[in-house]
Order: sequence, then structure tokens, then C-alpha cells
Amino acid sequence: MSDLHTHYPVVVIGGGQAGLAMSAQLKKHGIGHVVLEKNTIAHSWKTQRWDAFCLVTPNWQCQLPGFPYAGKDQHGFMLRDEIVSYIEDFARHTCAPVREGVAVTRLRQSGRGFMLETTAGEIAADRVVLAVSGYHVPKVPPFAERLDSAITQIHSSAYRNPDQLPPGEILVVGSGQSGCQIAEDLHLAGRKVHLAVGSAPRCPRFYRGRDAVDWLDDLGQYDLPVEQHSLKEGVRRNANHYLTGRDGGRDVDLRKFALEGMKLYGRLRDGRGTRLQLGDDLQTNLDNADRVYNGICRLIDEHIAKNGIAAPVTPHYEPVWTPTAAPTELDLAASGITSIIWTTGFRSDWSWVDLPMFDGTGYPTHKRGITSVDGAYVIGLPWLYTWGSGRFVGIGRDAEFVANHIKERSNESHADTHQAGRREVSQYAARVAV
Repeated sequence: MSDLHTHYPVVVIGGGQAGLAMSAQLKKHGIGHVVLEKNTIAHSWKTQRWDAFCLVTPNWQCQLPGFPYAGKDQHGFMLRDEIVSYIEDFARHTCAPVREGVAVTRLRQSGRGFMLETTAGEIAADRVVLAVSGYHVPKVPPFAERLDSAITQIHSSAYRNPDQLPPGEILVVGSGQSGCQIAEDLHLAGRKVHLAVGSAPRCPRFYRGRDAVDWLDDLGQYDLPVEQHSLKEGVRRNANHYLTGRDGGRDVDLRKFALEGMKLYGRLRDGRGTRLQLGDDLQTNLDNADRVYNGICRLIDEHIAKNGIAAPVTPHYEPVWTPTAAPTELDLAASGITSIIWTTGFRSDWSWVDLPMFDGTGYPTHKRGITSVDGAYVIGLPWLYTWGSGRFVGIGRDAEFVANHIKERSNESHADTHQAGRREVSQYAARVAV
């Protein structure tokens, strides 16, 4: 890493789409910077997605700064390797100054700037941008270690395909986007799947002749600022709606899976050995997910009616299956379950950031990415500013806002320095005159 300097005006930490978008906006303003990536560009897309993974939002939403999706399938859904190529092509297009294989092990304040301790030595920076998302460490419930050692356990980030799992039935824990899509991946491969269903909402894929994402974009949902959302900052804790872009896109209907033989349960509460305790909330969770689904449909209906748009009529969702009595206990051995996939998300790890910029929950305190520590910024977090902030469609706007703020502060610093210099010259001239 001999090409690394010991000081930069701005250091961007993270070489995913957020860090690269930040780099592009800084470059547009002529602000010197470097992007430090501890692994490789788009590392999480390469290593934490299964083989059949694809986007759940249409390709047209891939709008990195000055580099929108240019393929022929605007309303399709890129596969994992295509997403990686898109990000890597963007890095080449912008000539992003990325230094791969450089991990930041500590970030602290130093004078009026910052000091970064890295695997390539210490680097000073006037300003820093943390573009490392909030998904750092796979999260698994503590009782997982009490389960029978004969049960294969993996986190969703390590799942690749059905063939990696031993023969036998499979329990997927969690019904967010990853959980539902992995359950479907296994189901389509002919594996017997059990799914512990949580409280994640669902969204229609296509409704009234268009992708629901297209309608929601027309409605300005991806531009809605977090402070205007009914939940305010609380929306940042919400699970994403589940649907899929697989095979051209479709709904994910857990009730339909149940009709096809998938076993559904309520939320997983506890476990020991081969026995699990489950919540009596399957019916409630399915109903709530469907309520959100139909609520989105009604929102689109109102938009169509208000604007006199010609669109085919589509009925709202009606349940195709209803649980009779969801069990509250499950014996893994008796059910033939040999594997568990934990699709239980990630937790944040900011332990290397030695800055007073976090609230009581460990979340960075910020306003549109501008943190409570002068000169420190965050970007790429879900609902950083809007629903689009954690997506390809909104990351460029967030990066532009942060870059503009950095530019303004840099100009102020230069003006202050210039003014201080003039005062020193005046004071010297006065002393000489005396």
C-alpha cells in the first residue's frame, strides 16, 4: 500500500455502492479523497448472497451517480453476479480511488480532524465518511448454541444453494426478504421446508398492469423524508416487505407455499436439544402481512382514481389458506429436520469508531448523514433520509447532499484560514510601524 498518503482531505470507509457513490460526488466537486475497503469492491454482494439471488426492485432503480442501468431489461431484476458487475463497472467508470485490502481498525479524533488506524498504517483526514452500512455481524439467537450438535446450522449470509445442506428437511427461521426467498429457493428445489414466520410485511409484485415499485415511485414513496413518515425515525427498525424478482418477478405468498406442502409456524421463541418453542402468532403474522399488501393496493387505487389513469382492475388479495392450529412446539428429530437456516438479520458493530456520535441504541446520531461529530458523516443506511436511501435509487442523492456539505465546510475553513492569515499580516504590519 505504498501509494497511500498519510493525509487526505476526506477518507471514505467502505467500497460498496454507498462508498463509490460518495467518491463520485466528491470527485465532481474536486475534493481530494481516498476510499478504503477492507476486502474488495462489492464484497458483501459477492460473499453474502446465494447463487439464485436477484434484486427485488426493477433494474431501472439502479441509478448510481451518472451511471444508470443501461441494459435492455429495465423492468427485469439483475442476478447477483450482474449486480457485482454493475458496481465494479461503476468504480471503473468513475476511476474511484479505492484501496482494497485496507481495513480501518480504529477511527478517532485528532486535533481538528481525524486519525485512522489501518492495516496499512495511520492515515490522517480532515473529514471522514462511514459508508459501511449497518449490517456487520450475522445475528443468531443465543439459544442456537443449546441445540443438538447433529443439526446443521448456518446463517443466511452463508447460504448458497440447496445442495450445500445435508439430506433431510430444513427449518428456515425468519420471513423477511431473505427468509422468504431462501425458503422459496429450497421449495423449488424439491426440499421439504419448515418456515418460522415473523412480522415482516409483504408487497404485491404486479398490480393493475404495472410493477408495484413503479406505482410507488410515481407516488413519491421513495422520496418521502423520514421525518414525514408516520413512524418518524422508528421506521428504520422496520423489516422490509417481502416479494421476489425471480423468474421475472412475482408475489411471495406463504399461504400458497403451505398449500404446496411447506410447513408454517409462528415466531421461534426458544429451543434446547431437538425441541423448539414457537409463538402462537402465525395467523396474526400472516394477516398483518396481507393487510399491508392490500393497503399498498388501496394506495395505488386511490392514485389511479385521483389522476384518472387508465389501468386494468385487479382484485385485492384473498387468503388461499388459513392455519387451523399452529403448533407451539416442534421436535426437530421427529420432524426429520436436519438443518436450520437463520435468516435473522445482522447487528451493527461500530466498536472501532471511537467518536461520540451514537445514541443509546448504538445508532449513529445524524441529520441526512451529517453526524453529531463535526466532520464525520454516514451514508448508505436504510432510511438515512428516505426509503430510497438504502437502495441504488437513492444513494446518489444522499451522497450529493453530504458532498455539498463537505464542500461548504471546506470553503468555510479556507475562508477562516485566509482571514486569520490577513489578521496576522495586519498585526505584523502594525508592530513594524511602531
